[in-house]
Amino acid sequence: MKISSDSDVLLARQTGRKIAEKVGFAGSDLTMISTAISELARNIIRYAQEGEVSVSAISDRGRVGVMVVARDEGPGIADVDLAMRDGYTTGSGMGLGLPGARRLMDEFAISSQLTQGTTVVMKKWTRGL
Repeated sequence: MKISSDSDVLLARQTGRKIAEKVGFAGSDLTMISTAISELARNIIRYAQEGEVSVSAISDRGRVGVMVVARDEGPGIADVDLAMRDGYTTGSGMGLGLPGARRLMDEFAISSQLTQGTTVVMKKWTRGL
């Protein structure tokens, strides 16, 4: 999904929630997944103006889950380690977006290059399968 406005953030959140429900997530897991998607999509708008978010069902060794990929071609992050610290921000936010999204998901990877953009890949796995 293309992300360039607040309505796109809402659509990405809703779409991610629907895919997660189909995979078998319920309750607070759905809230965590949709919140993590929102955080990344809002960062795209705030720092890169536009980008994309994709959400897909995944399976691996008998377990199922969702994978979220958020990608932009914005300015990139100069110090990824610093950006992953709670409270750090280069904008007007609270600095909880990236570290918060990482805590909400089971797997989180980020790559970023100055002037080239940022890609975040997150995964959440269902429990007890």
